[in-house]
Amino acid sequence: MTKTPAEVELLAESGRLLASVFAHLDGQPLSGLSTLQVNDLVEAFIVDQLGARPASKGQYGYGFVLNSSRNEVVCHGVPSRDEVLQDGDIVNFDITLEKQGYIADSSKTFLIGNVAPTARRLVRTTYEAMWKGIRAVRPGAKLGDIGYAIERHAKRNGYSVVREYCGHGIGREMHEAPQVLHFGKPGTGLTLREGMVFTIEPMLNQGRRTVRTEEDGWTVVTMDRKLSAQFEHTVAVTHDGVHVLTLRPDEARSAA
Repeated sequence: MTKTPAEVELLAESGRLLASVFAHLDGQPLSGLSTLQVNDLVEAFIVDQLGARPASKGQYGYGFVLNSSRNEVVCHGVPSRDEVLQDGDIVNFDITLEKQGYIADSSKTFLIGNVAPTARRLVRTTYEAMWKGIRAVRPGAKLGDIGYAIERHAKRNGYSVVREYCGHGIGREMHEAPQVLHFGKPGTGLTLREGMVFTIEPMLNQGRRTVRTEEDGWTVVTMDRKLSAQFEHTVAVTHDGVHVLTLRPDEARSAA
């Protein structure tokens, strides 16, 4: 469950490369692109420019390098040539990358064009909630502390937290122990130790937290069809706190 310092450094290298993928997307005119075009753009960048492997492709029989979850889609949205990003959309791109056998996992919700203030507020609050969870990470803390910090921030701002999906340990495998819930009670759950590496990836809904899976077997949507947003980072527990392995160039901890 815990990683050696050498393993954490390899995971950090994968994380740095994955952060550069999101920086590359930031420079793209996403409006008017299909989600399949974004998928292909990301695959080319990971393989041709970074010399790495998109870890999601082929995992569990999935045929793409990212999940594209737009508007009321909570997670696991499947890229399509028929789904074109339009002014006013919000869309989460969830991307994994493997380098030298170690996998990093991260996601970001993008604002496409002129997005309504209510949608912007949801996206901003979701990002803040992720950071509330990250800031709870340190040796001796409990997994419940992370979930509690996330859920408290969401509820204070009038949003619900999806409970069916959670963060997870990560390393040579995309999904390892432990499960990292985005709700919980402080002081409960597994004790965090230096060398543990896992994702924190809350999904917040404008309306009720209930979700359902579409007929494709992948795409998860809100039951009430209201908007959902998500952010994700891969983090490592250090001797005195936390190291965000997938921190993007545009980010700073003071921003949340």
